[in-house]
Amino acid sequence: MSNKPSSRSRRDFLRQSLVAVPAVSLLGTSAIAQTQASSTAAPAATATSKYTPRYFTAPEYEFLEAAVDRLIPANADGPGAVEAGVPEFLDRQMEAAYGHGGLWYMQGPFTPDAPATLGYQLRYTPREFYRKAIATIDDWCQKQHNQKFAALSADQRDAILHQLEKGEIKLDDVPATTFFSQLLTNTKEGYFADPMYGGNKQMGAWKMIGFPGARADFADWVEQPGKVYPFGPVSIEEAKS
Repeated sequence: MSNKPSSRSRRDFLRQSLVAVPAVSLLGTSAIAQTQASSTAAPAATATSKYTPRYFTAPEYEFLEAAVDRLIPANADGPGAVEAGVPEFLDRQMEAAYGHGGLWYMQGPFTPDAPATLGYQLRYTPREFYRKAIATIDDWCQKQHNQKFAALSADQRDAILHQLEKGEIKLDDVPATTFFSQLLTNTKEGYFADPMYGGNKQMGAWKMIGFPGARADFADWVEQPGKVYPFGPVSIEEAKS
């Protein structure tokens, strides 16, 4: 539905990502994005302002920026995860019900090695898991490369992320593959979520794939494969106005 030239590796990766991200999450109503607006919610950073993390420390936030930048890097097709505001999305979710583990059962027994189909199996809440995993990975990088993850080159960060994905790095009390999977999933969610949750700045991800967003009048185009959708996307806040 997009009229932009395609880049096979980038397009295929992001379209395959949509299989793992329910369509409703693109509009901000998935489990991770069930954050109700309140007076304590952090306002989304604008294109001209710098977001100040509320949960993550400065070093932790640097890790997130360095990691998601390699998971979804910017290219000619569209914005990267950092430009799209994914780190802000993640930080805001850590202060929401998702980060506190309020959306699912968090009592034992815990079975970290259980299949993913059985749901979340760690004793840590997501915010605790992120904090512990980031510290452990930074410590591993410091021992192996004399630098923290964020200070490493892009190629080195890529290699470490691949090792985490394959479970080739053993981290104390932190399952590397589980953390990589959670980070990748949350990065996709932040990249494609409605901008009101901090990610997908200027709806860049939606524009890249031709997603109409919160429009209520695009059903006719679903049955016209290959035909370019003629209107840009609309966010939830725009749809309400």
